[in-house]
Amino acid sequence: MPKLTRRPPRRHRWMLLLLAAQLVTGPWTPAMAQVRLPALGESASNEFDLSQEKRIGEQIMREIRPDPDYLDDPVLLAQLQQLWQPLVQAARNRGDIGADTAKLFPYEAFLVRDRSVNAFALPGGYVGVHLGLIAMTQTSDELASVLAHELSHVTQRHIARSVSAQSRASALGLAGILLGLLMASRASNADAAQAVIAGGQAAMVQSQLNFSRDMEREADRHGQDLMSVAGYSPAGMVSMFDKLDQNSRLNDSGGFPYLRSHPLTVDRIGEARQRVESGVTLAMPVAPTSLAEPGAAPPAAPSALWHQLLQMRARVLMDPSVQALQRLQSLEQQAQRADLPWARRLVAHAGAALASTQLRDFARAEVSAQALMAMMATPASTPAGAAAQAMDGPTRAVLQQLLAQVALSRGDVASARQALLPLSDDKSRPAIFLRGQLAAAENTPQALRQGDQALQVWLADHPQDAGAWQLLAQLHQRQGHDLRAVRAEAEAQAAIGNLQGAIDRLRAAQQLARKSAANTDFIEASVVDARLRDLQSQRRQLLAEQRPTRGQRRSDDTSD
Repeated sequence: MPKLTRRPPRRHRWMLLLLAAQLVTGPWTPAMAQVRLPALGESASNEFDLSQEKRIGEQIMREIRPDPDYLDDPVLLAQLQQLWQPLVQAARNRGDIGADTAKLFPYEAFLVRDRSVNAFALPGGYVGVHLGLIAMTQTSDELASVLAHELSHVTQRHIARSVSAQSRASALGLAGILLGLLMASRASNADAAQAVIAGGQAAMVQSQLNFSRDMEREADRHGQDLMSVAGYSPAGMVSMFDKLDQNSRLNDSGGFPYLRSHPLTVDRIGEARQRVESGVTLAMPVAPTSLAEPGAAPPAAPSALWHQLLQMRARVLMDPSVQALQRLQSLEQQAQRADLPWARRLVAHAGAALASTQLRDFARAEVSAQALMAMMATPASTPAGAAAQAMDGPTRAVLQQLLAQVALSRGDVASARQALLPLSDDKSRPAIFLRGQLAAAENTPQALRQGDQALQVWLADHPQDAGAWQLLAQLHQRQGHDLRAVRAEAEAQAAIGNLQGAIDRLRAAQQLARKSAANTDFIEASVVDARLRDLQSQRRQLLAEQRPTRGQRRSDDTSD
């Protein structure tokens, strides 16, 4: 194993995180697979109730969010949410997500900057998706099948049901083990992190978040049915299985963790195909409510071009090395070939523009962006123009967002403003972020005020959006609202789970308010004081939960 310096290599860090999550579930025993699984809707393990599962999941996410491999790319994350949210809403409509879990669990899908083909469910309703998985899917149905499978692990409470009845460790005790493991993974002492891997749980590093075969089958069956309810083709799961099975036979040199944590068997593949051919579902009742807002029509299925853009963006962002980006930058040459299909050329231009932007090669990025705009504006009298005019709204929005991003990266405010004009009524997170970044680049009182107001409206409904708080802090700073800027920075730290960092920023805000007492915004100063008390209380509660009671310590000391 390579020597660990300040932090373990990327793959080892995430393996440690997944191992930490699996410490919650406990090791598998041969007898476990023989136990009858509870029926759908049957209560889960009493040893691992909902509030405990929520706390464990939050503790894991507090470690994941500050990690550089945790990716908050507004455009890519919004596209993932367009696939994820219909599945979550379908699960609510059919009763898989009850009132109790709906209040406690966030049901959040997040991105991991990693080339490996992987996805995993964590306690408390969190699902991580590696960019390598997105990049290898050919259709939205294939990606939705993985999301549905992982969501089913959560809704069927497989993590809670996998806690051994004979386990003598409480959920809070397991949380302590989890935090110790994560701290060791970031320690400068290589032996500390390696000792964790080499211990009694070492076998779980390779299996990662394994569930029993019965649970995997249940997640397949339930996830495939959920796909259908959400408007996706259940055949996407069969197609995804075929891809994974082929890769497992031809080439699995460590880049396909999903193949090991979700071992494919002939039975599982055959059952999925049989369900598609026979049209068999779980026949569970589905409430006749919309998958969108009340009174709204269900969202249209993503177009093939939309998914190709999603796939290309994941390819560009999953590997930040210069060599990988230069290979994708060369797609511009491929996009010049007139014999290629129009959609393929368009996606190549988009990939080359983003790759050049990541390399800060702004001249080449502008060339690709100009070519992309020309293709989007092709007259409808030609076949290519007809394809351009037939683009749906979500696909065109993704392209406009890319053009604005490329323009902002090279400081071209006018081009960025032009690219965002078609999105003037767009209230999505990527559009709000881009308009905020444009306001910071323009740096005029009116633009800063408008960007500030839009972000505050967004944060009123999404108070845990760390990226939005950080952007708001930047706009406050440019307007000379120093106290508000420091408070926004504190909220950003609180949103990622860094309570101590948030407390430190709020204390700095208090000092700032005292130094400029004559010009202090007293309402904002009161908010700072209240938030400081609130976060200090949260931190005390968190420390109390992590600290074992005297009775637990005695039990642990004498149980051996």
